[in-house]
Amino acid sequence: MMRSVNGEAMAPAEGKMAVLIPGMGAVATTFIAGVEAIRGGWADAVGSVTQMGRLPGENGEVAVGEAVPLAELDDLVFGGWDIYEGTAYDAALEASVLSAKDLEKVRPALEKIKPMKAVFDRDFVRNIDGPNVKEGTNKRAHVDALRADIRQFMADNDCDRGVAVWCGSTEKFVATSEVHQSLEALEQGIDADHPDISPSILYAYACLREGIAYANGAPNLTTDCRALTELAEREGVPVAGKDFKTGQTLLKTILAPGFSSRYLGVSGWYSTNILGNRDGAVLDDPGSFKTKEESKLSVLHSILDEENHPELYDDLTHKVRIDYYPPRGDNKEGWDNIDIFGWMGYPMQIKINFLCRDSILAAPLVLDLALLLDLSHRAGSSGVQDWLSFFFKSPQIRHGEFPVHDLFEQQRHMHQTLLALSKMDVEGGKAATAVAS
Repeated sequence: MMRSVNGEAMAPAEGKMAVLIPGMGAVATTFIAGVEAIRGGWADAVGSVTQMGRLPGENGEVAVGEAVPLAELDDLVFGGWDIYEGTAYDAALEASVLSAKDLEKVRPALEKIKPMKAVFDRDFVRNIDGPNVKEGTNKRAHVDALRADIRQFMADNDCDRGVAVWCGSTEKFVATSEVHQSLEALEQGIDADHPDISPSILYAYACLREGIAYANGAPNLTTDCRALTELAEREGVPVAGKDFKTGQTLLKTILAPGFSSRYLGVSGWYSTNILGNRDGAVLDDPGSFKTKEESKLSVLHSILDEENHPELYDDLTHKVRIDYYPPRGDNKEGWDNIDIFGWMGYPMQIKINFLCRDSILAAPLVLDLALLLDLSHRAGSSGVQDWLSFFFKSPQIRHGEFPVHDLFEQQRHMHQTLLALSKMDVEGGKAATAVAS
C-alpha cells in the first residue's frame, strides 16, 4: 500500500471541515447555494469531478468518492470575508446568478452566513469599495486579525480542519520582487508595510500559518511566490492556483490540443469578452486587467508546440480583450475568432460565441478544490499541488518546472494522483477502494 509523503497513513475525513472564502460574491454564493441544494436532494453536482468523476477500478470504473476518502458534503461549514455587510443570501440576490425561486429554497442556510470584515486596499482593487473593512492600514495587524478570525470561526463551528478558496477580485498586476523571494523577506515586508504585499498575500499567509490549505481562484500573485511556497512546505500545508479555468480559457484548452494532435496550423486567435458583474467592474481598471490578461495569454503557447513545429505555430498572434458591459450581468459572453490553416497552407476560420454563466462554471471548481486539497492535506502532502492544474488558467507549479495547459494532460495527471492516493492506508479505518494503476 502506498504511504503518504511523511510515512504515515492518511488521516480519515472525520469531523467538521471549514471552507473559508475571501470574497463572498457571485462565485462564492453560487457555490454555497449549490452545495445546500445538493444536500437538500433537489440538485445535481453537474461539473464537479469529486461528485461525478470516475476512475478505472479492478472490476470497472468506480466513483472518485469511492476510490478516495473525501469529506462528506454534510460536514462542510461555510464562512468568509467580504467588503459588503449583507448575508450570503443578500449577496446571492445582488449577484443574480441563481433565480429567486431557487435561492428561496436555500435561504435559511444562506442567511446564517454573514461575512467577516475584509482586509481591503484600493491600491490593489480600484473600482469597488465597501464598508465591511478592517480598520487601519498596518499589514501585520491585518494578518493578526485574519488569524484571529480563523481561530474563532473554527472554534465557534467545532471544525477539525479547514480549506480556504480565494473567490475575491482580481488585484492589479504585481511582479515578483525581492520581498516575495523568501519567507524571511516577506515577514519583514509585512512588518514594514511593503507596498508589493497585497491583501490576497495577507490572506494566504494568515491561512497557512493557521494550517489552512489554500487555493487561489484569481490570477493574483498570492501563493505563486517562493515566500509562500516556503511557508506552505514549512507548515505542511498544500496550496494550489491560480485563476479558475472557466469560460473562454476552458474552451481554448479543449480546442488547442485538438489542433495540435491533427497538426493543423494556427496563425491567430482573437478573444474578447463582455461581462457586467463585480468582476467586470474590477477588470475595467487597467491594473486588474493586466493581471487577468497575463493569465489568459499564458495558455496557448504551451499547448501549440512552436519548438517542434515552428511552421505551424511560430507566427501565432494571440489577443485577449475584456469589456465591462453592465447589462450582461454575470452571464459573460465570449467571442473567439480562430484563424487556422491546413494542407498546402490554405486558410480556414472558426467562430465561437460562448454565452457563458461564469459563476455556474466556477462553483463546482470551488467544491472540488476544497475537497481535493483537504484530501491532499490528510495524505501528508504540502506545498504546490500541481496535480490540480486541471482547475486553473495559469497553473502554479513547483519551482523549476513548466506548467501544462492541455486539459487532457492535466486530467491524466490528476487521475494518476488520485489512483496513487486511493492505494494509501487510511488511519483508524479501512483503506480506500483499490483501483487499477
